[in-house]
Amino acid sequence: MKHDSIISPEGYPFIVFSLTITIFVAFLGGYWWLICIFALLTVFVVCFFRNPERYFEDADKIIISPADGKIIKIENVDVHGSISGKFIKISIFMNVFNVHVNRAPYAGNIETINYYEGKFVSANLDKASLDNERNEILIHTEDGRLIWTVQIAGLIARRIVCWVSPGMSIQKGDRLGLICFGSRVDVYLAEDSKISVNLKDKVKGGQTPLGFLS
Repeated sequence: MKHDSIISPEGYPFIVFSLTITIFVAFLGGYWWLICIFALLTVFVVCFFRNPERYFEDADKIIISPADGKIIKIENVDVHGSISGKFIKISIFMNVFNVHVNRAPYAGNIETINYYEGKFVSANLDKASLDNERNEILIHTEDGRLIWTVQIAGLIARRIVCWVSPGMSIQKGDRLGLICFGSRVDVYLAEDSKISVNLKDKVKGGQTPLGFLS
């Protein structure tokens, strides 16, 4: 499944619920301020689950952002766990107004996916990477590199959706899944990668270059 509909199917229950409440309040009559509030809420929910097409200028070994949002962390890390080694970690914080569909930063095969239950602390905190509910997607590139993309639930988010599975072949920019209502995505790159973004930069998933593999 390509998951390329204008609205992500996972959003339909939320949209129908908010629209039903809006219609019910309108049916009661006389509460125009309340009708406006629920109508705006419905519009917000529709916008939250929007799933736009994204395009990027491809180049040799270019890495693109897996998520919309703001760069809140760029650091060298020594990882021990699902994967081990030295990596550059780039953390992208998504507020509730960002597109929440996540995309593949690079082409390759899905080697493994690890889901962990966890807490729901604010996604912009450092401890969210390890403490929060998260879903790790490990991409094995054609030239043997490992790129680790981690979907992390936030303070409000209560559902991580993953659209890929181990063994799948993906192209750069393919949709990986989404996180409902505010969240964060961490991407781990080889430590010799050339990074082209800076802290506080705003990026778009499937469009903004993060850097290049060496």
